[in-house]
Amino acid sequence: VQLVESGGGLVQPGGSLRLSCAASGFTFSNVAMSWYRQAPGKERELVAGISYSGILTNYAYSVKGRFTISRDNAKNTVYLQMNSLKPEDTAVYYCKTGLGDWGQGTQVTVSS
Repeated sequence: VQLVESGGGLVQPGGSLRLSCAASGFTFSNVAMSWYRQAPGKERELVAGISYSGILTNYAYSVKGRFTISRDNAKNTVYLQMNSLKPEDTAVYYCKTGLGDWGQGTQVTVSS
């Protein structure tokens, strides 16, 4: 299993980023996916999840209405669209398979 996140970076408060997680080594369309994040000194937390079909999604309360998780099973990729970013969204963002595999993470920094 290989998960490669991309799309992180430095953005000003109120800005947007779209994270991507390209997956390989398993049947992507059969597996639920999720995004987690870990800020310095804090525990890793669930940000959003999506079912294998993409029909069902769930979000942490802190990001609901600002972030959108989606997937393209033809491209074996899961996305996290992040809008109205806040400084408290600063963290390393990880994608995770429903099988328990993790990507290496991508840094998101929200700062003016």
